[in-house]
Amino acid sequence: MTHEEIKRHRVESVLKEIIPSALATLDDPMINTLNVTDVVCSKGRSDARVYLDKTMINEDEQKIILKKLHSLASYIQNHCKQSEGWFKAPYFTFEFDTQLDTINKMEELFAKMHKEIKGDDEK
Repeated sequence: MTHEEIKRHRVESVLKEIIPSALATLDDPMINTLNVTDVVCSKGRSDARVYLDKTMINEDEQKIILKKLHSLASYIQNHCKQSEGWFKAPYFTFEFDTQLDTINKMEELFAKMHKEIKGDDEK
């Protein structure tokens, strides 16, 4: 792992802690309870994708939340800069994490395959 990769992972780790605290300071109940599942910075650390947990949030609410977060991105950026004493913070792009859905679909497929294999063995 190179020195740049280590720095990037460090920034991602710090942002995973700071962004939820920035969201918690807001008065909007749709936003201040969001959980950050992951943060992935670009190679130069100028951009960061913030992945949010979408459990218990329907698609319409997701669209509304993403619009609100887009307008609040500079506030969250400033909060991160001030809390860490950074000169600049990455530009944030927010999206809901679909990894859990993918994992569940894969598990269902494996279970189905296991049933089919087990059924073939019995014949």
